[in-house]
Amino acid sequence: MSAINLRKAEESAALPWLVHGAGYTVLLLSLALGLLLAAILAAAVGPYHISFVQLAGLVRDWLGGEPLAQADRTTLAVFFHIRLARILLAGLVGLGLALAGAAFQGILLNPLADPFTLGVASGAAFGASLTLSLGVGTALWGSLGLVPFSAFVGAAAALGLVLALGAMTGGFHYGTLILAGVIVSAFLSSLISLMKFLFADSLSAIVFWIMGSFSGRTWDHLMFALPYILVGSVILLIYARELNLLTLGDGPAQQLGVAVNRVRLILLLAASLITAGAVSVSGIIGFVGLIVPHLMRLLVGPDHRRLLPAAALTGAALLIAADTLARGLMPYGQEIPVGIITALLGGPFFCYLLKVTRGQTIM
Repeated sequence: MSAINLRKAEESAALPWLVHGAGYTVLLLSLALGLLLAAILAAAVGPYHISFVQLAGLVRDWLGGEPLAQADRTTLAVFFHIRLARILLAGLVGLGLALAGAAFQGILLNPLADPFTLGVASGAAFGASLTLSLGVGTALWGSLGLVPFSAFVGAAAALGLVLALGAMTGGFHYGTLILAGVIVSAFLSSLISLMKFLFADSLSAIVFWIMGSFSGRTWDHLMFALPYILVGSVILLIYARELNLLTLGDGPAQQLGVAVNRVRLILLLAASLITAGAVSVSGIIGFVGLIVPHLMRLLVGPDHRRLLPAAALTGAALLIAADTLARGLMPYGQEIPVGIITALLGGPFFCYLLKVTRGQTIM
């Protein structure tokens, strides 16, 4: 099936009342409300319980400048200095992974593409594993250690290697880029396995980071990741129209005035920048960038001008909810890595998507 026929199939599969007019606005408002509710629930759940009534009164008094009792000051400290940063970071990472996933699927014309297709995750994992193995993760900026920096550098280096391999063919063709990503990912994964073998003392730290978690994340981590995810997201939204045209294939896109190789490179860099920023502070969290774009595409169609905002809101809400579940399932302040939660939820849900589409592409 050609790219143009795929796009027509996607448009016909979308729910008509959500694609145009007030239906799409209602959907966005509903998603925003769901995101707010997920954030409120996340603020209440934890070893130090905060009731919804207490939370509402606390915020009301704080905004109104009312003096707080000692218990309220403790609750305020827990909420603003611990939970709020974690909630915002989870939402930011979920937003970024969903946007990057939608972009990669459109750029590479592959329904199974996700933010980690081009080896960005493997590069980040290698950088973090190297730092953890060498034991040089001391704090550089507040509570922020070397691990996020080294993960980001590793992700950027892996992307550069993939693009260099892709450019050897004379252009950034999506088939070549996917193959280069597979090669780089396999090579870096073998290096990570070697480090696990050579540095057994750091094995648990490496494995825990690779699982993905927001445990212990602070405002410093949020401020580190924010510029990369924000800049990359803005670029993707600005180039949403060109991304639409790329899904038609190189030939039709060029006829419509798109500088295909240049635009594809800009979009790849933007999506990879988002992924590198997200993975550097959260570890590897799978399925968000794969499932969310699929689900939103089934609802609103393939137009990225509508798809990207809907995916961003859904990704943020999903990851906040998954992190809340990861914190709430275990007793005594323990928690499950959120990457395990997204994998447990994402795998069956993806199988469900494959079933309801009856073997047709859901790209």
